[in-house]
Amino acid sequence: MELYPVAAVENIPEGTSKIVEVKGRSIGVYNVGGTYYAIQNYCPHQGAELCAGPVCGTTLESQVYEFTYGRDREIVRCPWHGWEFDLKTGKSLFSDRVRVRSYAVEVSNGQVRIALGT
Repeated sequence: MELYPVAAVENIPEGTSKIVEVKGRSIGVYNVGGTYYAIQNYCPHQGAELCAGPVCGTTLESQVYEFTYGRDREIVRCPWHGWEFDLKTGKSLFSDRVRVRSYAVEVSNGQVRIALGT
């Protein structure tokens, strides 16, 4: 696997993301709690730019009129139809058979690098 530098650490602060191009692939890079994750910027449903969607969490069981959230800032929601994907794994929240490609991320010497297979 080859590592491709995509950004300096300070360019993707905690809680933010950046869309980058690597070898013709559009990839969203996310900083979740100080750990970086990368997923393909393509929704498998109808091809929307997935990483243009909001980053959110899930709702947990709670009392009436009370909303309790879990997995805060770990989920990306497709801007077209609301399909949700785990930023850490690329897995969908609604089916074991649907996912987006995720990429390994390495941080060293202040640089965020994405690993792509050859």
